Amino acid sequence: MFTPLNLSTSDDSNVSDVDSQRLQELSHRSIKVSIIIVLGVMITLGNIAVLLVISSSVAGWSRNSRYFLLSLTAADSAFGLLVMPLNLWVSLLKDYTEGPDAFCHLVAFCNATVYSTCMYTLATISLERYVAVFYPLKYSTLMTRRRTLLLIAFAWCFPLFLLLPISFPVGIIEVHFSTASLVCNPSYSTNVAYSLSLTCLIFFPCSTVMTYANLRVWCAAKRQRLKLRKYGCALRSRHNVAARVLVPVMAAYYTCWTPCMAAMIYNTVSGSTVPEWAEFVVVWLPTSNGFLNCIFYFWINRNFRRKSRLVLQRLALALCPGLANTFGWSNDPNTQFVSGVWDNNVHERSSSVSSTCTLMSMA
Repeated sequence: MFTPLNLSTSDDSNVSDVDSQRLQELSHRSIKVSIIIVLGVMITLGNIAVLLVISSSVAGWSRNSRYFLLSLTAADSAFGLLVMPLNLWVSLLKDYTEGPDAFCHLVAFCNATVYSTCMYTLATISLERYVAVFYPLKYSTLMTRRRTLLLIAFAWCFPLFLLLPISFPVGIIEVHFSTASLVCNPSYSTNVAYSLSLTCLIFFPCSTVMTYANLRVWCAAKRQRLKLRKYGCALRSRHNVAARVLVPVMAAYYTCWTPCMAAMIYNTVSGSTVPEWAEFVVVWLPTSNGFLNCIFYFWINRNFRRKSRLVLQRLALALCPGLANTFGWSNDPNTQFVSGVWDNNVHERSSSVSSTCTLMSMA
């Protein structure tokens, strides 16, 4: 007579465990969505601010440098404007209990393309910096406007061609929606050769170019600094621009991208996945590089900060003259745009790419 009671108690316990697990999953999902939204807002606002400044000339940056940096800004902005909204839309509005569909393939293709374009753009910036520092007299010949645009076009178009098979609903690459990372992930384990080829054609070449170019520039800057210090031309208290820029750039790059590539190789070789939160971190960690680039390539540069203040003054004078007068910002064009005139006369003759290239002149 006690058997039905025991069964009922067991059923209630199972239901309670299921409800508890469901509540835990919802709690984890809400935390993940909040992190993604905050990160997307930071990336978007940071790159919009950068775009407002580098859309015009900045002292010490050549025209080609602005092209490369605009390309980097566009690639980083795609994280917040394209990758995050698409994956959040999939995770919140679509039901993937029956498996992936054509839209998930399209989202996975956008994810992989933006990630790859960002890496290729960082590599082209390092290549341009290398040419600017080691071949300054041949810079205008080696880095013509046409070649600059071709490098930028390659950084954007080659990933589209290379990753196109991911967009096919029925193809060599299967795609599934991951509840752990809240993204549409290609199932690289279904085609090991193709997955490893993506790593060998994207991450390793870009990392090699960036490491070699930045290491050579850093060594050259160090030698130059020691020579100037030896002959008394440089103050010992002067900040080491090479260490302040190149080291954080490379450290941020490898910190953000290496775990993601390692997890992808692990999934491909072993056929198993990493733990839930580990997968979420390694998948979304590269997007944070889109915000860190704003700091290391732009806001750390004194000329960029000076130009950003000028742009802020212009916006304040145009939108709220009363507030601008409160801060004492002049409305006189002769004083307001003196920095902009100086930029236009100088930046076209400069062969540096950002603050990392001003280290050779110790400016």
